[in-house]
Amino acid sequence: MAEVTIMGAGIFGLSVAWACLQKGARVTVIDPNGVGAGASGGVVGALAPHVPENWNEKKAFQFESLIMAETFWAEVSEAAGQSPGYARLGRLQPLPDDHAVALAQGRGVNAQTLWQEKAVWEVVSSDALDWAPPSPTGLLARDTLSARLHPRQACAALAAAIQAKGGVIATDGVPHGRIIWCIGITGLEELTAAHTRIVGNGVKGQGAVLDFSAANQPQLFTDALHIIPHEDGTTAIGSTSERDYDDPASTDAQLDEIITRARQLVPALQEAPVIKRWAGVRPRTRSRAPMLGVHPLKAGEFIANGGFKIGFGMAPKVGQVMADLMLDGVDMIPDGFRPGASY
Repeated sequence: MAEVTIMGAGIFGLSVAWACLQKGARVTVIDPNGVGAGASGGVVGALAPHVPENWNEKKAFQFESLIMAETFWAEVSEAAGQSPGYARLGRLQPLPDDHAVALAQGRGVNAQTLWQEKAVWEVVSSDALDWAPPSPTGLLARDTLSARLHPRQACAALAAAIQAKGGVIATDGVPHGRIIWCIGITGLEELTAAHTRIVGNGVKGQGAVLDFSAANQPQLFTDALHIIPHEDGTTAIGSTSERDYDDPASTDAQLDEIITRARQLVPALQEAPVIKRWAGVRPRTRSRAPMLGVHPLKAGEFIANGGFKIGFGMAPKVGQVMADLMLDGVDMIPDGFRPGASY
């Protein structure tokens, strides 16, 4: 039975741990800050696909992962005895003008092939929907691939499932066996220090949670804002993208502006009180794709990093390909995801 140590208990580390356990490995997860302590402990939880056009390996990988997600999170929930907050309820986006409508209709045609009839992208009327953002054309783009989960609940459920299956989660320890580093911005900074160019960087995001229940409604994406109803009777909104910041964990007027915009765009939220504000730094590689494979600095070890804004959506597939590589020597990682793609 293989021994695996995962350094980092964010969404990538926990997903790799779960996949390795399912393949029969002995697994230890080590993170001095605990489960979901960094960017994976956020509040938004939008599992939203790239648009079905200009198809590439990144979009294909994400599509496969989003399709895997329903089974992945159901198995985690059953093993853990607690909910990750997952539901595939789709997404609505207002279409502001005739050009946007034509573009959305073209994407609907593309989705029939690219999404393999496993999900739909279509143009619908906003009149038939109770929960919809105002749209100047009266039309919305609707997809059935988007899902939501609660990031903190998802990490907690994964941790509980790992422990229920015999895995160990610790705040310290000596790595042993096959080792993979999933340590977010710290790992990207380490790689950058060893190269002549920036390999990756942190991008701060701020989000908020409102006391507004729309638990069985689809998520909204309007004016670059994600609005996500959660199963616990709250609605999350976010997020900013800040390259420059002084305090990675503080919220400020930029979040206030997002809250104001969300209330203007979705009238139902106008009176909803803010019950939580959050800020954190997400790891973004130079290529913007996840970094997966053999660790470029640590001989015989591995890396999974750079989830950025799509880490939770990519996680089921990331766990699968890394477990296959580490335990079976089967390498199904897209070339654009290998560490060298970000140098």
